Amino acid sequence: MDSHTQSPNTPNDLGTKTIGQLLWQYSLPAIIASLATSLYNIVDSIFIGRGVGSMAITGLAITFPLMNLVVAFCVLVAVGGATISSIFLGQKNTEKAAAVVGNVTIMCVIHAIFIMSIGIIFLDPILYFFGATAETIEYAREFMFIILLGTPISYVFLGLNNLMRATGYPRKAMVSALLSVAINIVAAPLMIFVFEWGIAGAALATILGQTGAFIWVLSHFISHKSFIHFTKRCWRLSPGLIKRIYAIGLSPFLMNCCACLVVVFINKALLDTAGADGNLAVGAYGIINRTTMFFVMIVFGITQGMQPILGYNYGAANWPRISLTLRKGIIIATIISGIGWALTELIPDIISSMFTTDKGMVDIARGGFRIFFMFFPLVGAQIVIQNYFQSIGMPRLSIFLSLTRQLIFLLPLLWLLPPRLGVNGVWIAMCSSDFIAFNLALVTVLIMNRRLSRRLSRQHHD
Repeated sequence: MDSHTQSPNTPNDLGTKTIGQLLWQYSLPAIIASLATSLYNIVDSIFIGRGVGSMAITGLAITFPLMNLVVAFCVLVAVGGATISSIFLGQKNTEKAAAVVGNVTIMCVIHAIFIMSIGIIFLDPILYFFGATAETIEYAREFMFIILLGTPISYVFLGLNNLMRATGYPRKAMVSALLSVAINIVAAPLMIFVFEWGIAGAALATILGQTGAFIWVLSHFISHKSFIHFTKRCWRLSPGLIKRIYAIGLSPFLMNCCACLVVVFINKALLDTAGADGNLAVGAYGIINRTTMFFVMIVFGITQGMQPILGYNYGAANWPRISLTLRKGIIIATIISGIGWALTELIPDIISSMFTTDKGMVDIARGGFRIFFMFFPLVGAQIVIQNYFQSIGMPRLSIFLSLTRQLIFLLPLLWLLPPRLGVNGVWIAMCSSDFIAFNLALVTVLIMNRRLSRRLSRQHHD
């Protein structure tokens, strides 16, 4: 037996250790990394809001759709590659798992150059389309220009970090995320308050943090001590492999594209219904969005930890371990989203006041928090179910569930409710979509799991 197979980092543990141990081992580092990233995003927004001004917060909120679009072209490759590599490892095929690493790295660079070029050339028209005004365009432009310049580094870092976790190194993947955040948190206040570079300084601090993490993950895959690492053969682009990566990565890609589209509609609805306070309403939504993502990113940490466990055991046709992983993931995610609901219901003003001293923005955010988070405890479970199908190589169902929450249900509600209910109509549309999408996801997973359990049980015994 190969010495790598016997190492403490071997991914073969995914088929033998208890699910509780594995969720702790894989999800905790991912949660810590996601929590650190979320905290950085919040702290960064606080620095911008208090160091640059309330219109800078709104300008940052305007960049959210474009940021989602930028991330979409990265996760299309990164998430698909991580899932495929886990399935290959479950099938004991380390050569193909290594090929995934090389193909993902090349495709991340290609995607980054594409999105960077298009984004920089058409930056102002894109930002105006996303809801920028004469008061906010300068802030949004300064921030996104630097973020776009850094996409090649960001893409390779994120792509390889997903693969690091999927191939048996969750703690090292956590360290890379923490390294990025640590550099960010140190650099951002220096660049905003000391060097007085404003919102551009915040963007530059983000890229510096990702550069440090990029060097860390690259060194991991260069080292032959790693279970899966760069090889001469891995740099050969495989059309069949890329097609499989795209097929699975299409779900989070569409999810981020939908998030981009939805934020555009939300921003425009807020500008239309809030009148003279339109920019403040968009800024308030930016605060709500940052807070929402804090809890959602923790849930994503759980799904990232579940992904290699689900992918490996799906490859090994071990249904009992798949089912138990799903159940435990749903319980943990529901607890986390429930905590988010409780905090935003009880202390919305305290949360908003961390970002801004503008009383008008705080007042609008208060109403938004209390309505938008009404069904938030259900969101954690919906996200886990959606990512569950992605992790076991069923991207069409994952895509369908992501579209229902962010597009199919939400957009009609955004069209119907705000003209009749004003700004509150925006918040009601969002929480109603969450409620309907959860119920659909629950019915879907119950039906599909009956079929899947029978098929995998037969396959396991053959």
